[in-house]
Amino acid sequence: MRVSEAMTPDVYVASPNETIQEAARMMASLDAGVLPVGDQDRLVGMITDRDIAIRGVAAGKGPDAKVRDVMTIDVKYCFDDQDLDEVTRNMADIQVRRLPVVDRSKRLVGIVSLGDVAIVDGNGKAGEALSGISRPGGKHNQTR
Repeated sequence: MRVSEAMTPDVYVASPNETIQEAARMMASLDAGVLPVGDQDRLVGMITDRDIAIRGVAAGKGPDAKVRDVMTIDVKYCFDDQDLDEVTRNMADIQVRRLPVVDRSKRLVGIVSLGDVAIVDGNGKAGEALSGISRPGGKHNQTR
């Protein structure tokens, strides 16, 4: 199965110049915990509800702080034509629950989450990935 068969294709892209309040409101309306951040048709980061809470609010930033000030700039992604099992294993290795999906021209075409994988793939790959993601430590934390 390919990533394109599991991904969510309709993705709102936040601007690095939006406020974290605007990003949080969009997350709430989409019932999502992450938004890709794009600048002139280029993926430049990801912002999560955790970024807003830890790098924003906990660091004393107000609702008018800019997305660029709290977003994660080390963007991991996958391609829409990649094998879903391969991508799921990679998600476990790099300890992420969601990945932006790009085409071979590196244009954002969707986002894939472990929830998406669980819905389309009944062979337990999402659970295996989650156990890898949930292990202590890892490269991804809230410090830059």
